[in-house]
Amino acid sequence: MSKMSLLALLAAALVTGCATKNYVKATVTPVQTKVDQVSDQTNKNTTAIDQTNQNVAKNTTAISAVDEKATTADRRATDAQTTANTANQKATQDAQDIGSLRGVITNLDAYKIAGQTTILFGVNRATLSKDDQAQLDQLASSVGSIKHYFVAVSGYTDDTGDASYNVGLSQRRADAVVQYLAGTGKVPFFQIRTVGLGEQNPADPGKTRDARSKNRRVEVVIYSADASYSAANGAQ
Repeated sequence: MSKMSLLALLAAALVTGCATKNYVKATVTPVQTKVDQVSDQTNKNTTAIDQTNQNVAKNTTAISAVDEKATTADRRATDAQTTANTANQKATQDAQDIGSLRGVITNLDAYKIAGQTTILFGVNRATLSKDDQAQLDQLASSVGSIKHYFVAVSGYTDDTGDASYNVGLSQRRADAVVQYLAGTGKVPFFQIRTVGLGEQNPADPGKTRDARSKNRRVEVVIYSADASYSAANGAQ
C-alpha cells in the first residue's frame, strides 16, 4: 500500500469516528436531560410527600386533641345533666313532702280523741306490768271499730337524774308500749306515732314522791277522724 493510500484510509477513519461521537452525543444528551428532569421532579415530589406526611401528622394530633376536649366536654355535660336531674328529683320530692305535711297539718283539726290511757312506771323502769298490759289490751280493742285514726305514744320521766339519760329512758318506756300494742294488740305499726320527751311536760310539777310517780309515765291517745269523714260524706 502506498503512503498516499494509507493517509487516505486514516483520514476516512478519523472522519467516521468523529461522526460516531457526534451521533452518540446528539442521541444521549436529550436522554440525560430528560433523566435529570425526572430526577429533579422526583426529588420535588418526595419533598412534597414528606411535607404532606408532616401536615397529616400535625392534623392527626390536632384532631386527637379536639376529640379529647370534646369527650371531656361531653362528660362534663353529662355530669351536669345528672346533677340537674338529681336536683330536680329532690325538688319534686320536697314539694311532695311539703304537700303531704300541709295535708297532715290541715287534717289535724279533723282528729278528735277517741280513747286514752296512762301507764305509770317505777323508778328507772321501762317494763310493763300485767295491769299495764290489761290497760293496753282494753285500749287496743277499741281500735278495731275505727277506720281513720292514729295512736300517739309519749314517754316521760320525773326530773331526777341526768336529763340526757332521762330522754333515753322515756323513749324506752314509749317503745315498750308500742311493742306491746303492735305485737300483742295487733295495732298496725304505721298507725302509731311515738316520742320520748324525758322530763318535759310534767303531769304534776310538784317535787314530792307522789308528784314524781305521776311523771314517770307513758301517755297513749287514740285520735280518730271518723266523725269528720262521716260529716263530709253526708254533705255530699
